[in-house]
Amino acid sequence: MKRWRSRSGPAKVDLYTRGTVYSFVWLSVLVVGGLLLTRPVRSDGPAALVLATALVDVANGVLCHRLARRAMDTYLRRGEVTPRDVVPAAVTTAALAAGVTTLATTVDLTGFIPLLLGSVLVPFFSGHCLIVRPRIIALHQAGTLAVLAALLPLTGRPLHVVVVTTVTVGFLTGWLAFAVRVSLWVLGVMWELREARDVQARLAVAEERLRFGRDLHDVLGRNLAVIALKSELAVQLVRRGRPEAVDQMTEVQRIAQESQREVREVVRGYRDADLRAELEGARGVLEAAGIMCTIEAGDAGLPVQVQSALGWVVREATTNVLRHGDAQHCTISVRATDGAAVLVVENDGAGQVPADTGGSGLTGLRERLSAVDGALEAGPCDGGRFRLTARVPLKPEPEPELPSEPEPQPVEDMREAV
Repeated sequence: MKRWRSRSGPAKVDLYTRGTVYSFVWLSVLVVGGLLLTRPVRSDGPAALVLATALVDVANGVLCHRLARRAMDTYLRRGEVTPRDVVPAAVTTAALAAGVTTLATTVDLTGFIPLLLGSVLVPFFSGHCLIVRPRIIALHQAGTLAVLAALLPLTGRPLHVVVVTTVTVGFLTGWLAFAVRVSLWVLGVMWELREARDVQARLAVAEERLRFGRDLHDVLGRNLAVIALKSELAVQLVRRGRPEAVDQMTEVQRIAQESQREVREVVRGYRDADLRAELEGARGVLEAAGIMCTIEAGDAGLPVQVQSALGWVVREATTNVLRHGDAQHCTISVRATDGAAVLVVENDGAGQVPADTGGSGLTGLRERLSAVDGALEAGPCDGGRFRLTARVPLKPEPEPELPSEPEPQPVEDMREAV
């Protein structure tokens, strides 16, 4: 019971389904063995034939059990059936059917022949129905029934016994094939759903890793670029004996501490870029690097999601201005026009900078903007300048519902209330 409780739900269903198929095999083996121990067979049947039939019955159970296990693995795409599995089981099934038919010629088994022959064929067809197509199953079972219908009259049985036996055996094998195949189909669908859920979980983990890496890139990219510039400037000032080097290193320390705080916020998952804060931060960083920055942003009243997306664009664009080219002036403008919020970052000194260098910055921005149905365009423009344009549609906010005026209460109801 502990091992059963420790299994997952799909594992329990898998064990139950496989156990059901195995029970078909061994229950049929027990039925054949029990009929061989009945009084007519023990008293009137040849002892050697009865013993040989019993041994073949056990061997048939073992071989058909192996065939059923391999067939189920094949149906579930976890293995493959080989001729070594099919041929021995088919041979023992044919030998057992021949032994039972021979006993029927020497012993009066009129009432047991349908059940006996059906139990002989059930173990083999338990696995056979899983490795061939339904049409082939029907053809093989029809051929088997035709052989039985041809051999039974040789045992001296009347026509009605032959018909009843053929119909009974056909029903047992047909029902078995349908039940086993449907059960394994349900089991296969269940495992596919389980695998799909596992894949979905792995994709969610991979997406979260990408998001985390993108956030770290956006958070640290600009600050690390400023730290590099400030450190290089401090080194030059130290070599010249200038006291301003201390101020530069103090600024480097401040930016490093701010980067640590932002990384902790990213790890906690609570960070959200604020557009105004990012604009002011971009101005301070660019001016600290000797780049004149002009910001044109009015009070557009943008939604929070739009401000967050554009805030990340400002951060990444500032990083690109610091890293690429030799900019002297940068202009950042934000405006709302034609039902969309438009952010434009333009700087000089771009030269022949390509629109997309294959990095992860612009790709991450496009992913962020796609979450709010936005678009991003970046590339060189006239005069050796580089322009980045982000456009996010502004969806109209639903108007708040005004409370409905209460209906006037009749005078009679007011009097009753008083």
